[in-house]
Amino acid sequence: MSLSGEWRAHASEPDLARTFAETDCDDRSWERVSVPHHWRAERAFAHHDGPVLYRLRFIHRVSDSPNVDLDRRRWFLELDGIFYYGDAWLDGEYLGATEGYFARHAFEVTRGLGERDDHVLAIEVTCPPQLDRTAKRTITGGYWQSPVFDRSLNPGGIWRPVRLASSGPVRIDRARVLCVDASVERGRLACHVTLDAAGAPRGARLHAIVRGPAGDMLLDAWRAVTLAAGTNELAWTLTVDDPPRWWPRSLGAQLLCSLDLDVEVDGVLSDGFSEVVAFREVQRHGSTWSVNGERVFLKGASYAPARALLGEADDALIRADVGSALDAHLDLLRVHTHIAPSALYDAADEAGLLLWQDFPMEGGYARGVRRQAARQARAMVELLGNHPSIVLWCAHDAPLGDDAPARALANATVPTWGKQVLDRSTAHAIARADGTRPVIRSSGAGDDSHLWFGWRHGTLAGLGPAIRAVPRLGRFVSAFGAQSVPETAAWMRPELWPRLAWDDLEQHHGIERRAFDAHVPVQDAKSFDEWCDATQAYQAALLQLQIEDLRRCKGSPCGGFTVFCLADPAPAVGFGLLDHDRVPKRAYDAVRDACRPVLPMVDPRTGNVHVANDTHRAIVDAEVVVAVDGRARHWRGEIDADAVVFVGCADLDDAVDVEVVLAHVDIGRVANRYPLLIVEAGRATRM
Repeated sequence: MSLSGEWRAHASEPDLARTFAETDCDDRSWERVSVPHHWRAERAFAHHDGPVLYRLRFIHRVSDSPNVDLDRRRWFLELDGIFYYGDAWLDGEYLGATEGYFARHAFEVTRGLGERDDHVLAIEVTCPPQLDRTAKRTITGGYWQSPVFDRSLNPGGIWRPVRLASSGPVRIDRARVLCVDASVERGRLACHVTLDAAGAPRGARLHAIVRGPAGDMLLDAWRAVTLAAGTNELAWTLTVDDPPRWWPRSLGAQLLCSLDLDVEVDGVLSDGFSEVVAFREVQRHGSTWSVNGERVFLKGASYAPARALLGEADDALIRADVGSALDAHLDLLRVHTHIAPSALYDAADEAGLLLWQDFPMEGGYARGVRRQAARQARAMVELLGNHPSIVLWCAHDAPLGDDAPARALANATVPTWGKQVLDRSTAHAIARADGTRPVIRSSGAGDDSHLWFGWRHGTLAGLGPAIRAVPRLGRFVSAFGAQSVPETAAWMRPELWPRLAWDDLEQHHGIERRAFDAHVPVQDAKSFDEWCDATQAYQAALLQLQIEDLRRCKGSPCGGFTVFCLADPAPAVGFGLLDHDRVPKRAYDAVRDACRPVLPMVDPRTGNVHVANDTHRAIVDAEVVVAVDGRARHWRGEIDADAVVFVGCADLDDAVDVEVVLAHVDIGRVANRYPLLIVEAGRATRM
């Protein structure tokens, strides 16, 4: 029974908080709100930081439930997502507390529902602002800190559905399904199930059915178990011969299967669940990644929440974002410091788009969060572990910041409580819950790098030389890019140019003004439109050159990258390739062209010509032509499969117009043109 819909809500007050859960509390004057929601989406709470009190009156007659053995039936209140702390009461009786915005919670309410037909559900929700961003106490990812958000935004609320669910005497309390083997001959699914049994010890039977992509039966298995009263932890491995394997979109088909797992007591269904599953293996060897044994170079982008308030992103928007990533030739999205709505994971599974999943920790945290972080890390795996698109877990993003390459090296070497205790503990909890995927302890702190050349430090041409000087910086670059002004910028009030509300833009719309002053200064533009155009041109040029720098060192040392980021979640002077209305910036086209599977490239600093071939077939008898201010040079030869091949060297002295073209009978003509901004950056580096 769904309990979503119209609720009553009121800002917490000391006296009201003591009495609001009582059944006779008068809530007729309270605000009417539609749950699930974030309270900031309501006019009455648009600037409120909570706590907020919620009440719902509903009728539920247990005797009206069809086909139910009332003496054996159990009822539970299920809360899919409370942002961030919650306390729940039913008919004035306290049920318990919740913590964690994505973790599911359930409370047994069998006795309370059986005592009466009319009920009052009351929930107090708290999401305290984290004013000390070096010692946060709530695990809410980038909220309060990330440049993609208004830093005063409070995401509090009941943001996911609420329901009443029933079971027999044995309930499946938690379940985790992982693919532990996906060879050509054999596939294995590891099922870790927590069963909650009422009453005395009893026998039960588990029934598992695995079906293939066409609904065909792959496995039908039974297992008898004896359960003690209370919590029972069980592990069951399901083996399928000749499994249909799931592949990333660049390597093969996305063959999805389904698992139905039921528990029966005395021959009667007591509880069950269904999940989409798939057979695939992922491995990481240093900087090299493989799926089902096939190497893949990961070209990706970070994916901030589709909307600043997570619950406001509908399935259509999220699926459109997945389509935009695929259209840009991206293989990977990094789900940046948040747990997204289920539509993202379903769409990625279906499309063969790989996901790097962050645990929602960013920046500094207080020491008291360690145990809660480990608990929520396990909940993340239980929630998402069945999705084949997820190929990596990351425990913590930028624990010490990521402002300079020197900081990146320091992050990798300097011991801190966050790295040595919090990150280690969280990563260990993830790895224990899921041993089938790689786990990174701290993004930007050793295994991968955040390199903001041309934005927060250095120049846009500085990334390639830095990686050549310190190769470990280039193993996987998981954050780089620049901000730009979107075309849909009426909210910036351009009519005030050049005296824009700079403080407001910095506080609420993410602009990093110091970086703009260094690279795209306002004083160099004659109008707002000219400045907007210049910011987009700069962002596009930076991303084109730096992606090519990373592709030139594919495999030695680079295993991939993620641009920051795919889309802005709110009106912002942001890093997005798409703005908050999903209008593409110039950078989107630049990334799409730079990520083509086969790409000829010219290094503007040296004139060296390379061809990157990410396909798994060689290109025989390819022709490469470099035109520099109308003067052309030709090369012909073979481009190896899954490799970067050096072709030759072009003279770029005093060049203005540079274009490189690869022509082949099977793939046609692939052209790559360099804007003057990149050519001049290369010239400045040579000087």
